[in-house]
Amino acid sequence: MNFIQILLSFFKDEQYKKLLFFTTVVIGLGTVAYHYLENWSWIDSLYFSVITLTTIGYGDLYPITTAGKLFTILYIIVGLGIILFFIETIHVHYEKEHKGLK
Repeated sequence: MNFIQILLSFFKDEQYKKLLFFTTVVIGLGTVAYHYLENWSWIDSLYFSVITLTTIGYGDLYPITTAGKLFTILYIIVGLGIILFFIETIHVHYEKEHKGLK
């Protein structure tokens, strides 16, 4: 089973689908908030949401408004755990499926 097949098997489980939906909602919420709070383009807002919650933080974009800074504080506190749980769930699923092949 290759990576694509393992990834597709992930989407067959209802709990994984719910986690993916919730993760998408969190990233979408950040994208909308940054678009309006910081007047960034949609792609810049999405980009910043993803790099913030994955703790990459290149520093090329950053909030300038007070509202944007306050939102970022809350967004990191709430969203970081959700994103890390999502990444860990994918990793555990991949390991489980990969070991089942051997």
